[in-house]
Amino acid sequence: METNGAMREHIFEIIDNQLRDNNPPETKTTFDRLLEQGFNELHIKQMIGQCLALELFDIMKHGKSYDNARYIKNLSTLPKEPFD
Repeated sequence: METNGAMREHIFEIIDNQLRDNNPPETKTTFDRLLEQGFNELHIKQMIGQCLALELFDIMKHGKSYDNARYIKNLSTLPKEPFD
């Protein structure tokens, strides 16, 4: 399996866990909001995945801690792409 495909699967698994556990609840709120706006489930997970990937990148590349406040802030701006 290619690296990008494996990474995407892991990110989608994290998103599924967040939705199932309602932790953080903003993931479910964002998912439902985007669903109501007409986006399909795959596209929503891709958008949420961008927010999550930013956090994972900072952890892996820069050794930073997970920033839940930034993650939630980026979720709130979707469908606009997260840049923070």
